[in-house]
Amino acid sequence: MHILIAIMAAIGGVIWWWVRANPRDALSVADDAITVVRNAPRKIAFRRQTKEHPVEGIDDTRLAIASIALAFVHLDDLPTRDDLQRLTLVLRKTFKLSAEETEEMEVLGKWIQTQCGGASETISRVGRRLYKIDGSTSWGALSDVLQQLVGDELTPRQHDVLTDLRLALKIR
Repeated sequence: MHILIAIMAAIGGVIWWWVRANPRDALSVADDAITVVRNAPRKIAFRRQTKEHPVEGIDDTRLAIASIALAFVHLDDLPTRDDLQRLTLVLRKTFKLSAEETEEMEVLGKWIQTQCGGASETISRVGRRLYKIDGSTSWGALSDVLQQLVGDELTPRQHDVLTDLRLALKIR
């Protein structure tokens, strides 16, 4: 226990020293973090006044696909660190995003998933929204992202959700 306290004290000391040496940078980092958290719901045009669900504010197909992919990874169990890193790489490669844009999409995807109440609900609801936005033309990009994430090994639950997603996007 005393070793853990010593390690925590050392980390706290390093942070305190960095803040004291670079107060402008520390304030900038804190301000950036607060701005990202504050603007996440605004990014997808969340409208409380109209009692509209946040998914209805999604207008970007890339965000919809990223939200579906993140929920797909969360379907059976909590994803491993490797799963989340693979998701980040697949999104960056597929949509040619910067690291900041990818991180923002992942944060929004997690927020959307909490608003929907679970992974399978997120996939079905965002899938219907994706169809409203883009029809079935996004199916190629979505299936490519999901293929890169899980390969050919689908769990029974992932297979069922994928079938539901094809119905939502009206894919034969």
